[in-house]
Amino acid sequence: MFNGKKILITGGTGSFGKACVKALLSGYSPERIIIFSRDELKQFEMAQDFSTADHPCLRYFIGDVRDKERLYRAFRGVDYIIHAAALKQVPAAEYNPTECIKTNVYGAQNIVNVAADVGVKHVVALSTDKAVSPVNLYGATKLCSDKLFIAANAFIASDTKFSVVRYGNVMGSRGSVIPFFIQKRDEGKVLPITDPRMTRFWITLEESVKMVLASFEFAGGGEVLIPKIPSMKITDLAEAIAPGCQTEIVGIRPGEKIHEVMITSEDSRHTVDIGNYYVIKPETFKYRGPDGAPVDDGFTYSSGENSDWLSVDDLRAVLRMQGFAI
Repeated sequence: MFNGKKILITGGTGSFGKACVKALLSGYSPERIIIFSRDELKQFEMAQDFSTADHPCLRYFIGDVRDKERLYRAFRGVDYIIHAAALKQVPAAEYNPTECIKTNVYGAQNIVNVAADVGVKHVVALSTDKAVSPVNLYGATKLCSDKLFIAANAFIASDTKFSVVRYGNVMGSRGSVIPFFIQKRDEGKVLPITDPRMTRFWITLEESVKMVLASFEFAGGGEVLIPKIPSMKITDLAEAIAPGCQTEIVGIRPGEKIHEVMITSEDSRHTVDIGNYYVIKPETFKYRGPDGAPVDDGFTYSSGENSDWLSVDDLRAVLRMQGFAI
């Protein structure tokens, strides 16, 4: 569906953006891929791997989602938008709350309004497990962002569809614990464990890209899509990376959870199972997307209560496939 189309990726120089561009170039023949981000150095560095000479459909567009006028210029004629731009570092968001709000909330509002004004067909926004029952500012801003994109399907007078895709930690992405653990192992140092009970959802970068691109084909607009992905224990991850290593319990950091939740019991009343995904349907307007089997009342989707787990051997195999020195 992306052949001959114009696709724009906000935050396009990040881990997801790079992997998404690679997937689009290898699997489709788009007319244009616009990489929209505010960091000229990251754009320069990305252009070394994805040059416009080798890929004439690429455009590098410097801009900030806070700048509505710039968005009008960038979005004109675009068919599909993937919104990956965000301020994501939890400690930085706690210390700089207004900056996080400007990008994650006001930026989302700008994207909604401009995309509708210029006739973009479909916008898919990336969410996070931290938006569910948020305990830190980053999660709270992403919850606001999710609500803005969902509600836009009801109050925007245009044919533009807005959907949200929510998933857990991406293996090896910027800020991931994996490179940190590998560094500590290589330095012969103790691996810090925040809490031995801690669990996390995990998805590879390639899987997250595949899921987001697929959502454009079946999402009806107004839903939150959640993939069924495995969980892992933080202690198993440490063992997979550094077998028999010494660990130290350092305590949970501010704004951190023991287990991640992507669907709450309150959401279960309007959540359906469509096979590889759960869909949280909108409550305030008629939903026109894929239907499925309703989940049980009170159902929660938590990394601590998942039916699919990665063992130490599973983690080691996946990490090797991802190119980590394990």
